[in-house]
Amino acid sequence: MFRVWMKIIKDTRLLRDTVIAIDDPAETRTHKVYKALEDGCHELNLSIPIWLELNKKDFIRYARTRFTQDSFIETIDFDYLEFRVIEEDT
Repeated sequence: MFRVWMKIIKDTRLLRDTVIAIDDPAETRTHKVYKALEDGCHELNLSIPIWLELNKKDFIRYARTRFTQDSFIETIDFDYLEFRVIEEDT
């Protein structure tokens, strides 16, 4: 099971969150990450953010990243979207 926790944060407060589970052992980790981001954004009613170089580096190093206004095409009404892996396939 591959699970991701997505949180919308504004002024250090949690506005909304969701946990996305991907249970497809045939998929690569990269595909699971992109699928979880797409599913989570759909559930939170957000456009899918763009992976900037900073997001890629943070995610590779820490298995989490924050998407700020720079990653979204449309204007957002929160400070950032946190995307964090909470469970990996074993």
